Amino acid sequence: MYLATTGRRDAPPRPAGARRRVPGTVLVLGTVSLVTDVSSEMVTAVLPLYLVLGLGLSPLQFGLLDGLTTGATALVRLLGGVGADRGGRHKQVAGLGYALSACSRLGLLLAGGATGWIAGALAVDRLGKGVRTAPRDALITLHSPPEDLGRAFGTHRAMDTTGALLGPLAAFALLWATAETYETVFAVSFCVGAFGVLVWLLLVPGRPRDPGRPRDDRDTRPKAPAAPRARGGLLAVPRSPAYRRIVLCAALLGAATVGDSFLYLLLQRRLDLDTAWFPFLPLGAAAVYLLLAVPAGRLADRIGRRRPLLYGHGALLLAYGLLLAPVPGAAALVGVLVLLGVFYAATDGVLMALTGPFLTGGRQAGGLAVVQTAQALARLGAAVAFGAVWTASGPETALVAALLALAAALACAARLLPAGPTREGSST
Repeated sequence: MYLATTGRRDAPPRPAGARRRVPGTVLVLGTVSLVTDVSSEMVTAVLPLYLVLGLGLSPLQFGLLDGLTTGATALVRLLGGVGADRGGRHKQVAGLGYALSACSRLGLLLAGGATGWIAGALAVDRLGKGVRTAPRDALITLHSPPEDLGRAFGTHRAMDTTGALLGPLAAFALLWATAETYETVFAVSFCVGAFGVLVWLLLVPGRPRDPGRPRDDRDTRPKAPAAPRARGGLLAVPRSPAYRRIVLCAALLGAATVGDSFLYLLLQRRLDLDTAWFPFLPLGAAAVYLLLAVPAGRLADRIGRRRPLLYGHGALLLAYGLLLAPVPGAAALVGVLVLLGVFYAATDGVLMALTGPFLTGGRQAGGLAVVQTAQALARLGAAVAFGAVWTASGPETALVAALLALAAALACAARLLPAGPTREGSST
């Protein structure tokens, strides 16, 4: 029988007909992520236009600026995860990350077009995202029954993606209403981000509720004690064989994952799409992700999280193939955006849900941070390699190489990934 490491081992079984609810804490975390993503994506959507068209930076300068700040995020995840575990301060560490991101919008507003200050503000934003991600996902793990982690992460990711959809729409509406005054976008983004920090401080609990016991507002029994506090550094992160296989597979699959921007550029080239429509391509994939995140999480809880994770990367493999296939441009556009949405719905939260039950008490944030960092660094390397092959041999050659690499990574992951628990109680 499967014994959860994230909740009580002696928790009574849930009645077969009992209605499963997403924990209230997960809904609060999703609300904060929704608000924060509105704030973040407002800036992300207009930043290329602001820097390249407004300030005159070259695309190479913008690419270097974005790449440097993104690369730093991956390593900061480790510090945020381990720091949250060592002190049992998941709320405090993640809250610091949200506050840093909110303050970065104020930095953009006060930069006045100075490239150095803009670079600093972007770095602060990425640092904030890196610090908060693992402690926030650890809170989802700690406040959810292990058998429902897929649904919990799916609900959170759906709310997060809602913010990612609303942010660009709000930004372009503000630009239209203010005759392209970028400072207005930055000011509104700061206010929205500050509201998200306020919701975090007021509504996110500092102690995890026992996930093995349904919430009852009339229950006057003492709350569950805080999660165990981890000691030691990064090397103390759990090293069970199943956990190590997950880290390895996350890195292998990440190393064969081409960045979304490259796929959107390939679509733009194939369809000869007007550049004015280019910023809206990510919204199509995000809409599919939003619709499928919760169903994918619930499916993962029922059949095990290994298969949806593999199926999601299979959808990405089909997207690569569709870009190479001689199909009409409109079919390629719709198909690639749908497959990208399926890929994220079946992999993003599902990977965290697969990892969570293999982490011992007090190591949740650090363990999740290692998986996220391995995946992020591998994807960064994949982007560099794809860009190099594109430059040297053309986009078709680069895409064929990516397709073959992903097929090989999928074959390895299919043999290495542990299945994890299901609602029926099976495990590996």
